[in-house]
Order: sequence, then structure tokens, then C-alpha cells
Amino acid sequence: MSALAHKFDAPPLLSYERNNAGPISPTLVGIARLAAEGESIRLGHEVEYLTLPARSLLNKCNTPRMPFTWTINPYRGCEFACKYCYARYTHEFMELRDNTEFERKIFVKRQASNLLRHDLRKVKTGEEIAIGTATDPYQPAERRYEVTRGILEEFALHRGFAIGIITKSQLILRDLELLRRIGENNQISVNITITTLDANLARILEPRAPRPDLRLNAIKILNDAGIPCGVSCAPVLPGITDRPRDLDALVAAARAHGARSIFANPLFLKPCSASVFMPFLEKEFPHMAENYRKRYGKSAFVPDAYRQRVQQLMSSLKRKHGFPAHRQRYEERRPVVSVKPDQLALFA
Repeated sequence: MSALAHKFDAPPLLSYERNNAGPISPTLVGIARLAAEGESIRLGHEVEYLTLPARSLLNKCNTPRMPFTWTINPYRGCEFACKYCYARYTHEFMELRDNTEFERKIFVKRQASNLLRHDLRKVKTGEEIAIGTATDPYQPAERRYEVTRGILEEFALHRGFAIGIITKSQLILRDLELLRRIGENNQISVNITITTLDANLARILEPRAPRPDLRLNAIKILNDAGIPCGVSCAPVLPGITDRPRDLDALVAAARAHGARSIFANPLFLKPCSASVFMPFLEKEFPHMAENYRKRYGKSAFVPDAYRQRVQQLMSSLKRKHGFPAHRQRYEERRPVVSVKPDQLALFA
């Protein structure tokens, strides 16, 4: 029996409703009700882990620009606390409106491998399954509860599936042999997110995520072991991580560590993300705040002209460092047009 199963058999330390004002509201339905009924598993580092009974594990992705059909997120919420995270809105489905709760209340999905076994009947040939699209499957909770490992153990019993994993953590190396077993009968690939090589900058942008050098090392080990691994440089933060020399260094480091691919997408700033990111920006990069308010004031996306400049720059850097020219998985499928070289670094 897994460590997670033992934990769920243990008496709860605190029930979720006792940590809030009053009992569970009778008006809560669906995922909000399930979240409110979750039992506290452990408190630590200002983070609370709670159970989340789930009815299914696979979620259908209906966004045309994404190359995968199904998504799996073993946890709801993410302790890495990245200031730019677009997935904070997922806690709103559970009537958790304080956006900082996304990183302080982590919901652990129960019986994930059993649910997956049932859900895999829905998957048709050629449909890719992406693990970790909203929350990191190898965040700190995974060391204790091993939900992601349980999911991978189930995949190892099957054949013919296309599976992609995206993470910021070198903890994925714990499952190296398991990934190789999956790869014997399935397509398996990994993308590790690196937004900057600057460890100090990474620490304030992604407070509890592993250092960039640890992620680079994981890329090398995965590829050396025969697990195709690339780099996701997403998001690119305008005026903060988008300088050509910094992206050049990142692409070069990715290639030097054996990355099979690399892609970049600019910051996507939903209102729930902006409520955390903008105060952070005012504190750490106050000179950029007005520019961000201007550029993101009416849309969660940067203007297309900026997106095109980033894509052209990345295309140039990939050619320079010997990356293949084919379109990368998980890269947004938007057209790229030619722009003048002196426009590449502009966010004005």
C-alpha cells in the first residue's frame, strides 16, 4: 500500500470546515462541496494539504491551440507559488476566492490510479495525455503522497498511449526507471520549465521551485536515460526575462544539457493571476508596473506584435544553437511574422 493510502486511513488532523468560518455551506455543489469536505492531512510551511475525492482523473482539453486532448493534474493548487501562475483560477471553482490560497491549500486527489484505469477507456488512438498542465505533478506534496507515481505505475501496465509531462522539479528523476518502463510500450516525453537562468531572479519569481541548475541537470539525466526531454520557457515576462542575451543563454544551456526541444510563450495574465502578480511587480519591478497595466489592461494576452517578436527571436536562437526547426509540443499555435531585428527586445 502506498504512503498516500496509509495517510488517508489515518484520522484527520483537522477537518477543512473547522479552518473556516462556520460549517460547510449547504449551497455548495460539485467540486466546491468536495473541496469543503476534504480532510486536512498535514500542516507545514504555511501550507495545508487536504484530500479531494475525485470522480474522474482525465479532463478533456477543448482549446484548439493545444496539441494534447486530455489533461491530468494529480493535485489542485501548487506550493511552488510562482507569482505569474495562470492556474490560480482553478481554486475559484471550489469557492476559494483568496488567490494566495492556491499555494497554501493543496488538494490531493484520492484513488488517482484507480480512476485513471477507468478513464483510459475514453482515450482514442493518437490522442495525447498531458500531465501537469495546471499544477506541478512533482511539487513538494508528491514526495509524501506519491499521487503522480501511482498514475505512472498505472500507465506502465498499458500500451499505445502518448503521454507528456511538464514540471519544474528534479523530483521527476525519482521515477526515472518507471518512465523508461512506460516508454517501452508507449510514447513518453517530458518538458521542464525554465523561465530564467538567474537563480536570484528565479527565487523571487518562483519562490519554492527548484533552482534552474537543478532543472538543467534533470534534463540531461532524462535524455541520457532515453526519455525525450525539452524545455518550456514559459512564461516569458516582458521587460524581466525577455532580453535577447538572457534568452540566448537559456537556449544555449538547454542545448548543452541535451534538451530535444525548446519553446517560449509570453506571459498570460488572467485577473486572478494579476491580483498576485501586480503587487509583486510593484514591489520588485516598480518601473515596469505602468507598462504592464497598459499592455494587460484590456486583455490577458500581450499584443500580437510582441508575441511575434518573441517567436521570431526564439526561432533565430534555436537555429543558432542547433535545435530542430519543427514546431514544439505545448507551443501555442499562432502565426509568426517577420519583424526587424531592432524590434526584438522592445516592450514599449
